[in-house]
Amino acid sequence: MHTLLVEDNDRMAHALGTALAVRGHTVRRVSRAQDALRHAGEAEFVLLDLGLPDLDGLELLRRLRPLCAAPLIVVTARCEEHDIVGGLRAGADDYVVKPFRMAELMARIDSVRRRTSPAPGTPGTEPPAPGESAAGRPGPVRAGDTVIDLAARTVTVAGAPVRLTRREFDVLAYLAARPGEAHSRAEILYRLWGDALRAASRSLDVHVAGIRTKTGRPHLVRTVHRFGYQLGPGTGGEPAAGDAQEPPAALGPAHR
Repeated sequence: MHTLLVEDNDRMAHALGTALAVRGHTVRRVSRAQDALRHAGEAEFVLLDLGLPDLDGLELLRRLRPLCAAPLIVVTARCEEHDIVGGLRAGADDYVVKPFRMAELMARIDSVRRRTSPAPGTPGTEPPAPGESAAGRPGPVRAGDTVIDLAARTVTVAGAPVRLTRREFDVLAYLAARPGEAHSRAEILYRLWGDALRAASRSLDVHVAGIRTKTGRPHLVRTVHRFGYQLGPGTGGEPAAGDAQEPPAALGPAHR
């Protein structure tokens, strides 16, 4: 796998590059945003530091996403909530705060790779869903005036396209594949993130909020109190009390 490492600290870049090479990655390291944009198209995975000399890392992330669909993890010293939320909403698949354990970062890379390129039988792979077409491809799912095309990975609201990040679409598609069922937080985290880590739990809430905001349909993802989420009717107005954004529910011992 060819990894683009965007890191301006030489010592950190060396440590990351060595760890990645040991695990079979070929690494291109760049230290400036303009070089990251130049090489984005060749990347199969991206590690992105936010503290770059020529452009704020969050702005770089926003510019990278239209150019590069590769899985991307932000690796940064910025630990404020607005930075984490901003990174996830801008399209990061995960967010790791420095200092970190190298083994944990490598595990997160493996987890992101699994959920973005799932193989049959691995977390994230589901059996054919209701509404699947005769050709074996999932058909569009409708929720009010929202149409979720699972095969084309597109969303339209009242006929207008809505651009979601890859992870936001994954969450919405997972719920849409079983529109009549409520899904627990632990189930969603395991299926889409490959684990039920607390960090992933926070990420789930951010992506749900992003779906509601971008579609302008606060009922599209319904909160099932103290359990999880379900595809909602998708029709207008303010969210009902049960649909209001909640803090992450505590996970049981089996998921800690």
